[in-house]
Amino acid sequence: MNNQTQTLIHIGFGNIVNTDKIIAIVSPDSAPIKRLIQHAKENGTVVDATQGRKTRAVLMMDNNQIILSAFSPETIASRAQLKEESL
Repeated sequence: MNNQTQTLIHIGFGNIVNTDKIIAIVSPDSAPIKRLIQHAKENGTVVDATQGRKTRAVLMMDNNQIILSAFSPETIASRAQLKEESL
């Protein structure tokens, strides 16, 4: 049994991710990120957690999955920081 506690954060609309698995949180506005998202959609490795709203943040996970969120990267990062400080 693993004794480590997982740090989970809310990324919008009831969706929660493990902060230990996040590699990067980026804005979806640049062309390389848009290509990365399209490639992930084609490969079936994208998780759309926007509930139909505009994608404002792209979370890159350590298992090569991409998670799309309607929250801004700053909001997600500040939530992760708060969780980390509370430990």
